[in-house]
Amino acid sequence: MSLVTHLGFPRIGLKRELKRALEAHWRGEAPAEALRDAARALRARHWQLARDAGADVVPCNDFSLYDHVLDTAVLFDAIPDRYRPVFAESRLNGYFAMARGHKRGGHDLHALEMTKWFDTNYHYLVPELHAGQRFALAGDKPLAEFLEAKALGHHARPVLLGPVSFLLLSKAVDGSDRLALLDALLPAYAELLRQLAAAGADWVQLDEPCLVLDQDSDDHAAYRRAYAALATANGPKILLASYFGALGDNLALAASLPVNGLHIDLARTPQQLGDVLDALPEGRVLSCGVVDGRNVWRSRPARVLPLLRQAQARLGDDRLWLAPSCSLLHVPIDLAAETALEPARRATMAFARQKLEDLRVYADALAGHAEAEAALQAQQALLDRQAQQSGVCNPAVRARLHELSPQTTLRRSPYATRRVTQAEALALPLLPTTTIGSFPQTDELRQARAAHRGGRLDDAAYEALLEAEVERVVRFQEDIGLNVLVHGEPERNDMVEYFGEQLDGYLFTRLGWVQSYGSRCVKPPVIWGDVARPAPMTVRWSTYAQSLTERPMKGMLTGPVTMLQWSFVRDDLPRETVCRQIALALRDEVHDLEAVGIKVIQIDEPALREGLPLRRADWQGYLAWAVESFRIAAGGVRDATQIHTHMCYSEFNDIIEAVAAMDADVISIETSRSRMELLDAFARFRYPNGIGPGVYDIHSPRVPTQEEMLGLLRKALEVLQPGQLWINPDCGLKTRGWPEVEAALRGMVDCARRLRAELAAAAATAAV
Repeated sequence: MSLVTHLGFPRIGLKRELKRALEAHWRGEAPAEALRDAARALRARHWQLARDAGADVVPCNDFSLYDHVLDTAVLFDAIPDRYRPVFAESRLNGYFAMARGHKRGGHDLHALEMTKWFDTNYHYLVPELHAGQRFALAGDKPLAEFLEAKALGHHARPVLLGPVSFLLLSKAVDGSDRLALLDALLPAYAELLRQLAAAGADWVQLDEPCLVLDQDSDDHAAYRRAYAALATANGPKILLASYFGALGDNLALAASLPVNGLHIDLARTPQQLGDVLDALPEGRVLSCGVVDGRNVWRSRPARVLPLLRQAQARLGDDRLWLAPSCSLLHVPIDLAAETALEPARRATMAFARQKLEDLRVYADALAGHAEAEAALQAQQALLDRQAQQSGVCNPAVRARLHELSPQTTLRRSPYATRRVTQAEALALPLLPTTTIGSFPQTDELRQARAAHRGGRLDDAAYEALLEAEVERVVRFQEDIGLNVLVHGEPERNDMVEYFGEQLDGYLFTRLGWVQSYGSRCVKPPVIWGDVARPAPMTVRWSTYAQSLTERPMKGMLTGPVTMLQWSFVRDDLPRETVCRQIALALRDEVHDLEAVGIKVIQIDEPALREGLPLRRADWQGYLAWAVESFRIAAGGVRDATQIHTHMCYSEFNDIIEAVAAMDADVISIETSRSRMELLDAFARFRYPNGIGPGVYDIHSPRVPTQEEMLGLLRKALEVLQPGQLWINPDCGLKTRGWPEVEAALRGMVDCARRLRAELAAAAATAAV
């Protein structure tokens, strides 16, 4: 019978147990051993869950306290020198210093840069390397977790990020060639493989996700050199894992490497199966990723079973493994906990556990079990019926899409004209200050929201509490001297979920948590039908906040691409069609905000770069509809209405033309961790519109000094004109505490005042 396995499991726990354990440890309320105990309990629970669901082999070392790429850097001693004193005091503290920054005990350290894991909403820490880097096996995490699983009676397969992808996903801080470090890295990998084999591991999974990217001859040479060396390490058999796309022109390379098995993603790219079967050497295992590891819909047997039968006919059962397309890190854990979902809709969905159960049924069907084949037929019939359910297709929405014209995407005047009109309307100083949107969500707010949802707090009391919080935030911003204010978003649970709750076509889970980074978890809404806006969503709170102040108040919206990327999206329509539906709903909101006098409207698009296809040949098509969707949302507003957008963790060199084509009046971006490096793309492109490069890293509890922020702003002014520059944090402040936010924002506003004075003095001197 074909073997059932998977590539990795969610780490956080059904009820976010890891989040709570981490944050208790960071607050000093739980010792390191309590954190390790919580992690050990989660691993044991998840291994058993996967086994009970039908997995024959479970991965190990897929668990992480923060991030698996960071784990790899620490494992092989790729630790920048500035963190080593903290590691000398405590390896755990050093690990978290790299992840979150560290400011105590005489140390003041920035965190490593963080960026998106391919085209997902998971963020990884970017290792820092340099020419002459030395590596060594400096830990035993993979070995320890393998022995842990083995002691619990599980057939486990250790998972490692492969050496070539590790280097390609890292950053050479001195601009040197990362792949030149491969020969120094491989002995440490080989030593680890020997230890795993000695401990009884029969297979090891080496993830090389960069194999689905555009790779050049130097990359190919690196893979050949790496796997030739690892093949002689006397380690376990190697499963080479690719995911998120097709191998394409890297297929011949992957097939030629001396490994024992190959995993491919057949959920995203089923069309590659025939080519892979033709290229696969005799005797090699093929792990078929037929169940989508990135979405929550039940697999469609009419699509999956023919692929598996094709593979079985060529490979037999012994060489065929069944798996999700990628790690299950990107989906929630168990649908069984979602008892409040409408039963018919719930029956079409699958979380991590249900995906493994699906794979078990497919394996049984391939083995000729009649009951399994009948179950798959019933599953397909159910999915077919649900496609006809009311709300899946909304004729009014589809008619509106059909009527879209190029005029829909246009502003009334070019930016140069709008800039003059907005300067008169807003009367802002040079270097205006603002924030990205949210302010800290206190325990009191969260408890009140839960009580309101549970019927323990009535509407009037809840709204009074929210109004008080909005006024508090507005008065604070006025007090410290911010120029463009926000209402703080106390009514919002999440920047996507909040809007989805007010749109037709969405449904919501209770425990559908997914890790975004570290302890930060999100609960993506699920798009199952055509999207429409039945009523205004933000007007009530924006108008209330504006009534409290004479300073401009930003209306805050999440953009259509981000609403799409950070939701679980229906799989029966093209993604661009769903995105345009969302854009039209947001357009209505923008025009309603404008009609009630909101002069600044921010349409956040932090996920625009994230959605970029992994192959450059596919970029143009995606960027065309992504930019069009943003412009649909912002189109048609008056020249005096200033449209902002926000992006973070983006390689802007890749998309700078598209960013310009969005035609936002102001863009704010994450730049503090990169020390303003991301501005280089805007400088080279001569980006003409307003830019707010973040000077405060909100993903770290560390409060930057004024001199540090001034240094970043002076670097920004080396490539930007003063009239372009806005001053703001990197991102929203929801996850931070009030004391650190107050200190950081007061410092930021003081920096703006100091810099304005410097510029005025320089101008006066130049005039003389």
